[in-house]
Amino acid sequence: MTSHKTGTREEWLAARLELLEAEKELTRRGDEVSRRRQELPWVRVDKDYRFETDQGPASVADLFRGRSQLLVYHFMFGPDYTAGCPSCSAIADGFNGFVVHLASHDVTLCAVSRAPLENIQAYQRRMGWSFPWASSYGSDFSFDLQAASTPEQQQSGTGEYNFRPMDMRPSLEAGQQGPLAEWAATCGTDWPTYARERPGLSTFALEDSVVYHAYSAYARGLDGLWGMYQWLDRAPRGRNETRTPDGPLNWYHRHDEYDKQ
Repeated sequence: MTSHKTGTREEWLAARLELLEAEKELTRRGDEVSRRRQELPWVRVDKDYRFETDQGPASVADLFRGRSQLLVYHFMFGPDYTAGCPSCSAIADGFNGFVVHLASHDVTLCAVSRAPLENIQAYQRRMGWSFPWASSYGSDFSFDLQAASTPEQQQSGTGEYNFRPMDMRPSLEAGQQGPLAEWAATCGTDWPTYARERPGLSTFALEDSVVYHAYSAYARGLDGLWGMYQWLDRAPRGRNETRTPDGPLNWYHRHDEYDKQ
């Protein structure tokens, strides 16, 4: 017999109507936050960032692919990884379906990682993805957008993430063994190397041949990009993730690994 609270249909309806009011308020609040997001001042991008893409060397402007808006997902795939981050991979599973719809709204979606292009292409073939994905290997782009840190920043505690100073030294010690080390091993690396990459979203606008940085988000600010989580948040048991002293022990895997578990 279930341990969850049960009730009559009338009790369920009363509780559901109360929840509906909270959901409507959340929707209205979300609309207001979206409006404020679009009102942020744009910052001109003058630095000459260079990328490698399937079409050859590219600038930030080239990543727009002829459109006026660019969404960049900072995909955790460092130069020393043998596979992309499982979390980023779960998010990116939805990109193939989104890109055509975004393009019709004058928006290009592109992933960017610090791994060399040939590594990205091999992993993209493995995952069956076709969305645009550029390599920022050798560029400051990922560092400047808070999507990567240097070994020196890790060791000194002078990094920055989500617009705040971030001391990674406690995490480095915690990740030497246990769930964090196991998570990093799925990418063929150790925790310090894995943790030098950071997930994020950055958006850009192109007007009169000038590129502007419009918005960036990190950490839980990326929750809305997880199509999987949007479904799970409406399932009877929610995200149903196990928690450990070091944080969540994610149960998900790359989509081609479930049968191997």
